[in-house]
This record gives sequence, C-alpha cells and structure tokens, in this order.
Amino acid sequence: MKDLQEILTIARSVGWGASYLLRSYYHGKLEKGSLEIQSGQDGPVTAADLAVNRYILERLQANLGEQNWTYVSEETHAAQADKQPNQSWVWIIDPLDGTRDFIDKTGEYAVHMALVNEGRPVLAVVAWPEAEKLYYATKDGGTFMETRDGKHLPLRVSGRDRIEDLTLVVSRTHRDKRLQALLQQLPCQNQRYVGSIGCKIAQIVEQQADMYISLSGKSAPKDWDLAAPELILTEAGGQFTHFDGTPLQYNQGDVNQWGGLLASNGTCHAALCTEAERILAELDG
Repeated sequence: MKDLQEILTIARSVGWGASYLLRSYYHGKLEKGSLEIQSGQDGPVTAADLAVNRYILERLQANLGEQNWTYVSEETHAAQADKQPNQSWVWIIDPLDGTRDFIDKTGEYAVHMALVNEGRPVLAVVAWPEAEKLYYATKDGGTFMETRDGKHLPLRVSGRDRIEDLTLVVSRTHRDKRLQALLQQLPCQNQRYVGSIGCKIAQIVEQQADMYISLSGKSAPKDWDLAAPELILTEAGGQFTHFDGTPLQYNQGDVNQWGGLLASNGTCHAALCTEAERILAELDG
C-alpha cells in the first residue's frame, strides 16, 4: 500500500481537478436549463454530478489501481449496493455535495473524498470550488487549507466556550419542523446560513462558526455527506458525534446516518449533546 501522504497528494490533485470541472459547469459550460437535472432518490442530480463522479473515480483508480479498494460514491451506490463487498478499506465520495445550492447559484457546494479504514476516516479532502480552497486532513496529522496559489495553512477551531456565544451553521432548505423546533430552543441563537455540509464544516474550522446539528427525519445524511467533513473537523480540534456521544461509523451496510448528530468546536460538546437530547425528549413526549 502507498504511504498515506502519497495517497493524500493524489487525492488533493484529484480534488482540485474535480473543483475546476465543477466550476466549468457552474460558470456556464452548460447554458442555464441544460444541466440535465434529474430527480434522484435523495434530491436533484445534474450532469455536473455525473461528470465529476466519473472524473474522480477514473483518476483515483488510475493512480491507485494496484490497491484493491472499494469505491462508494453517491452517484453509483444504488446501482452497486448489492455488489459492494464490505472491505476494511473504502473510498467514500460525494462528487457534488450541495446540488441544490449548485443549481440555485449560492456558491456553497463542495467535493467530498474520504478514505475509510475499519469504519473510520483516515484521510479526507473537501474542496470548496467557489472559494478556491481545498481542505485536507489525515488521522493524527492535523487539518490544513490549501489555496489556489499553493499556500498550505494549518487550521484550528475556535476557542469560544460560552454556549450563548456559539454560532450555528444551518441549511436554507433541509429543515423539517422537528429540527426547527430543536434549533429554536437551543441556548445559542446565532445562526449562519450555509449550503453543503462540507462548506458548513469549513466555516467551523475557519472559526466563522462553531457548531452544526443534523437530525434525521424521513431521510438521513449519508456516509458520503459526513465522512470527509468529519475528519476535517476533528483533526482541527473539533468533535463530531451522535447526541449520545458515540462516534460515527461508516461502511456498515446502511449508508444512512440516523438520529441526532452534533459537530462542534468541542468546548461545549457534551453539554450541547445533553441539551439537545433533553429538548428532543420534550418534543417527542
């Protein structure tokens, strides 16, 4: 197996390439109305999703072909679900996280790539095309931001430690009544609207925000939504767990991440989890 840093170099290069390809679609490679938008099981799918998915898989397999890894991608998972061996090493990929934001032109879409071993991420790349930034991390190696001019900057979450002062990143659209009720009762009411989960976590590791909450309803975030952003956050000093404090597990057969999840700068993580569980118990009671 290649050294993890060698794999990271390849993944960063692929992440930048995917970012440029997405920008070419976003900025007019296809005229408005010709993105070939389809209704997927978990939301809209565009020609950009599919093109970038092909690019990432082809580039990773061309450079890492000797590795017998499984590749789990949002765009191919459904077709391959009954063929995927539950191997210990797997790439979990979202070629376009935030498709709705991509279509609506908010600029808050991202590319997620994570290498997972025994259910936990060990390498992650999140590219934010419109910010022209790429975030990367390896297990126990820290989190860094790479800019288009080649600078590499280490990142750490904020040290804000009063719950009332924390800023929550929230979606513009993915909020059902139960999640909305939970958010309204939390002691922290500073909110910043951001699209892709990758972009949300980028805001936290750049100290523009401090926490993010996911609460499954009829559907749930998938492995490819969370695996890469999680490692970006935790290697920058944050925490990302279920409300009961247990870690997220990936490549477990069911790609859904059910229940309540909290990502934070870590300073009030346990207290926030306890408060979220208390509020939900009252709401569901």
